[in-house]
Parts: sequence; C-alpha cells; structure tokens
Amino acid sequence: MTVDGTNAAITPHGDIDFDTLPGLLNAARALPATVTAVTWDMYDVPFMDVAGLHLLSSRRPHRTARFVGLRPQPQRVVTLATHLFPAAKWGQSSLG
Repeated sequence: MTVDGTNAAITPHGDIDFDTLPGLLNAARALPATVTAVTWDMYDVPFMDVAGLHLLSSRRPHRTARFVGLRPQPQRVVTLATHLFPAAKWGQSSLG
C-alpha cells in the first residue's frame, strides 16, 4: 500500500476469496482520513470469487475507488455481476 497525499494505491497479490477479504478490507480501513481516492491494482489477482464483489462494493462515501489491471477471470466475474445486478453499479465507471 502506498499513500501520496489524497491518493492511495493498494496492490493485492494472489486470489481474492473470503479468506483474504478481511485483510484487504482492513487495509482500506487503515488508510488516513485524508485519502479521497483509492486505486486497487488487481494485476496480480488471477482469481476472485464473490468476495471480490464485496471488495468492489465496500467503497466509502467520501472516497472514490478505481480498479485497474483486472485479469480475465476477475473481469468475467465483474461483467457477469454487472449484467445480473445493474443497480449495484459494478460497471465500467470504477474500473480502469
């Protein structure tokens, strides 16, 4: 995790599932209150299940979240969730 003023970057490594989700949520919660934008670099995440969707939906109101570098399997999960649950707003606006 890196913090540069009002911006932060978090780079998970490995699969995102319900075993790894608490650590990622804790990392996001540990960010200073001055952080208003978080970039999640997902390049090193080869697999994610529904826990990844929980991570995507755990945004705080005063922070923007952007997810970049989604590999094929996580991208398929997000695409499927977007089609099944469009009101959840997992769409392209937060994905880079």
